[in-house]
Amino acid sequence: MNATTRKQAQASQPASYEQAAAELEQLVQQLESGQMSLDDTLKAYARGSELLRFCRERLQAVEQQVRILDGGELQPYANERAGDD
Repeated sequence: MNATTRKQAQASQPASYEQAAAELEQLVQQLESGQMSLDDTLKAYARGSELLRFCRERLQAVEQQVRILDGGELQPYANERAGDD
């Protein structure tokens, strides 16, 4: 990846998981409307794939942090634990 391509990729990275999810939701709505040209549909699909990959990577990173904090095992959510009593 050359410097220009790397800068473009960084510029197109969402600032947060929430921003990526919101943009992804907008893209899905646009795609489902059926009002986009073929070229725009292809671009939207490609962008959606990038956003989905970003979201998955962020979720995996957070899950790994939780594992570390919980001693290597994911613990049930607090509400799930309360229901087990």
